[in-house]
Amino acid sequence: MELKNVLLEKEGNIAVVTINRPKALNALNSETLKDIDAVLDVLENDNDIYAVIIRGAGEKAFVAGADISEMKDLNEKQGQEFGILGNKVFRRIETLNKPVIAAVSGFALGGGCELAMACDIRIASEKAKFGQPEAGLGITPGFGGTQRLARIVGLGKAKEMIYTCDLIRADEALRVGLVNKVVPLENLMEEAKAMAAKIASNAPIAVRMCKDAINRGIQVDIDKAVAIESEDFGKCFATEDQKEGMTAFMEKRAKNFQNK
Repeated sequence: MELKNVLLEKEGNIAVVTINRPKALNALNSETLKDIDAVLDVLENDNDIYAVIIRGAGEKAFVAGADISEMKDLNEKQGQEFGILGNKVFRRIETLNKPVIAAVSGFALGGGCELAMACDIRIASEKAKFGQPEAGLGITPGFGGTQRLARIVGLGKAKEMIYTCDLIRADEALRVGLVNKVVPLENLMEEAKAMAAKIASNAPIAVRMCKDAINRGIQVDIDKAVAIESEDFGKCFATEDQKEGMTAFMEKRAKNFQNK
C-alpha cells in the first residue's frame, strides 16, 4: 500500500495513524482523504488491532482544516463531491469496528475538528484549539461538523461556534464536552497510548459490540435502542472471550482474551 500523506504504524494491538502533511498543517486534500480511506481498509480487516489512535504530524496542528488551495476553485458539483468524500471517510472512522482515539495537538479546525469528532474519544494537549471557521470562508462545515458538533456539545454551543467561527481552547473544549481529557503536550501520546492499551486489555468483540450499540442506539428512540443493546448483548454470549472473561472472574485469575 502506497500512502503519500498518511503514516500507519502498529504497536502491539494498537495502530497509530498520522496525518503527515506538516508543511500544510496537515490540511485535508482529496489525496489525503483517500489515503485515510485506504488505511481504514487495512484496519477494518486486521484482527490483531484492538484500538486506533489518530494524530497529526508535528506539534502545530492535528489538522488545520480542509485544503483551501484545493477548494477555492471548485464549482457546486465539485464542492458537493468533495464533501461527500470527506463525509464517507469520516463516517467510516465513526463506524470502524475498533475504538478510535484522536490525539489532538495544536489546531483542530474545520475538517480537523470534524475528524476529531468522528473519533470515539478525544484527548487534547493544553495547546490545542478547536473551531469551525467555514462560514468566514463562505461555506458551511462539509465533513459532518453541522451534525456531530451539535450532538456532542449541544445545539446552542454548536450554533455559536459555527455561526461566529470563534476558536475555543482546550480547557473550554473540555468544559463543553468536546474533548475527554486535556494533558500537557509532552504527555499527549503517552496518555493516548495508555487509554488505547486499557481499552485493548478488554474483550475486543465486547468493545466492538459496545461501540455498535452506542452508535446505533443514539440515533433511535429508547425502545428501539434497548432492543439494539439486547441484540449486541446476546451476541457476546456466542464468543469464547465471554466464557474466558467470566471463568477468569470466577477463578480469580487474569483474563486471556483471544478476540474470538
